[in-house]
Amino acid sequence: MEFFVPMKDIPNTTHQQKKVTVAKNGKPIFYEPAELKAAREKLTAHLAKFVPETKFKKLVILQVKWLYPNGDHENGSYKTTKPDLDNMMKLLQDCMTDLGFWEDDRLIAGLHVEKFWSEVPGIYIKIEGA
Repeated sequence: MEFFVPMKDIPNTTHQQKKVTVAKNGKPIFYEPAELKAAREKLTAHLAKFVPETKFKKLVILQVKWLYPNGDHENGSYKTTKPDLDNMMKLLQDCMTDLGFWEDDRLIAGLHVEKFWSEVPGIYIKIEGA
């Protein structure tokens, strides 16, 4: 399956921005700041309409292209500025797992990810399964 999620403002907040505080008993408590929660909610809302009827249950090959508004950049040129791809993918994969695209993201055995400047911003996703 493959689809394009048009999105003018792609979230720049990443999974890495989780916070930690220490409880009175000295144990760490992890939490998501408001900005990360908003990014998760935005991605989830945009992806929800593409959830397959049946979850992928075996090998998954995932291809993702992040397309950012090009502004002064050449259309189709690689984006080499923040956010980092690996951090962006963690949040995206977690959202897709929560929505039920696959049973577990451990099934993703192949991953091809790129980020570009584009006249049409959004996220292109292609999922191949065995």
